[in-house]
Amino acid sequence: MQGLLEVMKLPYTGSGVMASSLAMDKLKTKLIWLASGLPTPDFCTLDSKQSCDDALKKLGVPLIVKPVLEGSSIGMSKVEKENELIPAWEKAQQCGGTVIAEKWIEGAEYTAAILGDDVLPMIKLETPHQFYDYDAKYEANDTQYICPCGLSLEDEAKLAILMKKAFSTVNARAWGRVDFIIDAENNPWLIEVNTVPGMTDHSLVPMAAKQAGINFGELVLQILSAAECTNC
Repeated sequence: MQGLLEVMKLPYTGSGVMASSLAMDKLKTKLIWLASGLPTPDFCTLDSKQSCDDALKKLGVPLIVKPVLEGSSIGMSKVEKENELIPAWEKAQQCGGTVIAEKWIEGAEYTAAILGDDVLPMIKLETPHQFYDYDAKYEANDTQYICPCGLSLEDEAKLAILMKKAFSTVNARAWGRVDFIIDAENNPWLIEVNTVPGMTDHSLVPMAAKQAGINFGELVLQILSAAECTNC
């Protein structure tokens, strides 16, 4: 869509073509983060049964299997036993594209909304599911979104610096979201960037904006005010 709008010379909100393409590809995002010295869970690419065996030797269990080009946790599976890996890989393959196995990070999951140069108040995600999967995101009524998230102001400020780096490293701009996990040793692990997050009145970015004192209408106007077109 961003490419089409560039060709039509129409300004649009959010990140450009390259950033949106990179952020949609979890593998490329992770490689850029690693090259930039940013923390993201160790992983292996899965393309055969032998690669599944290699991933188990390198990563052990538990781990999480992901199709790198999907959103909303589609095609993802948590693998807790070795014999679960190949079925999880086969399930992810059905989505098309590359599949990765990522080291499972035990900890609390958070999201950081980016708006211009600011990181909005962070949200802690809690679900009784194995992880924050499609059902937990869209269908379950027992998912909890905690904002303020419970982190100290000092910790949230330090994390905000990391989130902005994670966002800008893939050349994202204007607004979006970075998802991350904090492990038991209080270490943050970057999971992914979303350059076009949900924008209903109950989505995560509006929720964070509300906590920052920005109502939904003001949020929309701020996003609109940053619209660009590099070829216009």
